[in-house]
Amino acid sequence: MSERSPHRKPATFKLGDPGVIVMDGDDASRPARGTVHVTPESDPALLPVPLEAEVLPAPRGFRWGTLFWSAVGGLTLLGVGLGVTQLIEDLFARSEGLGFLGLAFAIAAALAFVVVVTREAFGLMRLATIEKLHLRAIEVLASDDRAESRAVVQDLLKIAHQNPHLARARAALVGHADDIIDGADMIRLAERELMAPLDSEARRLISQAAQRVSIVTAVSPRALVDVLFVFAASLRLIRQLARLYGGRPGALGMIRLMRHVISHVAITGGMAASDSLIQQVLGHGLAAKLSQRLGEGVLNGLLTARLGLAAVDVTRPLPFTALPRPALTDLAKDLLRKREGEE
Repeated sequence: MSERSPHRKPATFKLGDPGVIVMDGDDASRPARGTVHVTPESDPALLPVPLEAEVLPAPRGFRWGTLFWSAVGGLTLLGVGLGVTQLIEDLFARSEGLGFLGLAFAIAAALAFVVVVTREAFGLMRLATIEKLHLRAIEVLASDDRAESRAVVQDLLKIAHQNPHLARARAALVGHADDIIDGADMIRLAERELMAPLDSEARRLISQAAQRVSIVTAVSPRALVDVLFVFAASLRLIRQLARLYGGRPGALGMIRLMRHVISHVAITGGMAASDSLIQQVLGHGLAAKLSQRLGEGVLNGLLTARLGLAAVDVTRPLPFTALPRPALTDLAKDLLRKREGEE
């Protein structure tokens, strides 16, 4: 048997002594015998801060798809315009009164079209502003830029100004803004003051939507009814969450939000379409119990809740740093408690 080397007794030394060698943790070299090896630990302040994954910008280039749909839209508008013009001329040829009536209808339709297009454009611009604000907040958390944090908070206050329920939170944030020096702390303060009541309301909306989907799909006799109801409930939930966090999406805005939400769900792991999701959330024993008692209703409710959580990540103007991210487990427990209470 090989003899064990005796343990070295505790001793004190100075870092400036010639027998003390400071080494990196990944240094594989062997220093001289009889020297003291010191490996400094990493400074917690220098450790990387976990942030949300940065959204990679789309590659820039000539978009043939945009050109195609723009050309098709222009041709469609020209065709509709020529058809309306021909119709009004025919009406004037038949009767002057019918001509003026057709002209009035055409003017009203054109005015309504301009208003709808303007609202859609403002809705898309507002969604783009919230997305940029989210990315700017992530950059401030990484760089700790004080001036940029003030700009982010000012833009956030402009978005939250139209929500009367955030009046007290806005006043508290403005009152403490001068006391904050670090830019990252300013973003965290804004999140605690402005996002906390909105996150609570978002959880309530998601929980209600999940419960509604669970009940309807559990008693529905047709699969087609289940699909249509889940789709309508998901659209309604995403629109409610977008309006809650300051967005005002129209038809095009909803299409854009749905695309972002589905992409976010796919990136973050997707939605399980089997009982494994329930097993992951609530445990094997309870999952087996749920599979017998509630079946597809609870599963559809959980999938709706998962979609709602993804919508929160997409529509929220600030990332989750100071506040905890809503978890699917909490919503699943609320859903189970509600269903057991009904039984």
